[in-house]
Amino acid sequence: MLYDRIYVRFGDLTLKGKNQKIFIRRLYNLLDEKLKGLDVEVEHRHDHAFIILNNTDPDLVIERLNLVSGVYSYSLVIRIDKNIEMLKDKSLEYIKEIVKEPTSFKVETKRADKSFLYGSMETTKLVSSHILRSMDNLLRVDVHNPELTLKIEIRAEGIFIFTSQIRGLGGFPVGVAGKGLLMLSGGIDSPVAAFLAMKQGVEIECVHFESTPLTSIESAQKVIDLVKIIAKYAPHNKILVHMVPFKELHMALLDNVPESYNITIMRRMMYRIATKLAHKNGALCLINGESVGQVASQTLQSMATINGVTNIPVIRPLCTYDKVDIINISRKIGCYDISIKPFEDCCTVYVPKAPATAPRDYKAAEFEKAFDYEKMVDEAVENTNSIWISTDSDLDLAMYGLEVREVIKELNDERTIK
Repeated sequence: MLYDRIYVRFGDLTLKGKNQKIFIRRLYNLLDEKLKGLDVEVEHRHDHAFIILNNTDPDLVIERLNLVSGVYSYSLVIRIDKNIEMLKDKSLEYIKEIVKEPTSFKVETKRADKSFLYGSMETTKLVSSHILRSMDNLLRVDVHNPELTLKIEIRAEGIFIFTSQIRGLGGFPVGVAGKGLLMLSGGIDSPVAAFLAMKQGVEIECVHFESTPLTSIESAQKVIDLVKIIAKYAPHNKILVHMVPFKELHMALLDNVPESYNITIMRRMMYRIATKLAHKNGALCLINGESVGQVASQTLQSMATINGVTNIPVIRPLCTYDKVDIINISRKIGCYDISIKPFEDCCTVYVPKAPATAPRDYKAAEFEKAFDYEKMVDEAVENTNSIWISTDSDLDLAMYGLEVREVIKELNDERTIK
């Protein structure tokens, strides 16, 4: 095997001052958890880590590493002892292994360990000269725009040789920022919002408003299938999902609210329920997939009118994203093909022909007086059923022949489906 370890860098975590130890400890916990089952070892350092491969396929490790938020970048590296002759020989051996056709190159040296006898510039000259003497038919030096850069880092632990620095997820380890409650539909946007929130260190629970049989069982199944995918970024590969029985409120809205305000007031009801669930479950904020101007309920005026019913922060990770960018992330994390399945949730199944794009708070409040929504909101919260969904869940709602709320209750609240 060409490489013997992976060099992992932490990025922004090193800027956290007195809280740095907490952030790094959380990252190490997440690293250990995601690498579980692989025959590798993690060497902990102050501002970086080394994953010793022990002949494990690097691609398997990288696949897991790409699920760890807080990792800024990583490199496949070769470690040698701090000996200049060994460094010259190993560098030449490495370059011969990877260069098979004419290539421009340069050598870069970073000497973090100042006790090493040779300085950075001197090390660079010695290594590059040694390589060129043996490979001048394939290599030419280009210090400004080389096709290949041989990087050498001289640290207390040894000398590390590599050629590339691959970007990780970045951000912060999941959970270090606290917990948020994600309003999850079966569409493209909210799973992407979940991914971006977790990438910034927010542990999530999900809330879904299901209206079976007004909506199909498949729309709720989409949510389960999406959670299975985004759970791979979560601690322990599982996420708690709160299924809110929304049918009664949904019907009351359709019967009592003018069509143009239906979506506005539906969203206000969802925010009221989600706020109560957040307080009940220790979530510090609500998270959703709204993007400014994308649909009628996401104009600034609509957001202000809808937001007025909650007293906790609402985080919108996609607020300024273009739809094309959102779709690209959805594809990257593996959610897109599920999100576009043609099963509509309660926000899309009865879309008004002319929804209000600049709804007013006082009008919404007046329309809400037409029915006893407060009692219905409390009942929805009280009857919410919660269930853990993991990456290996095989839950198929349709096989039970029941409404979603009955299925979840039958499967026992808050247990992982295996």
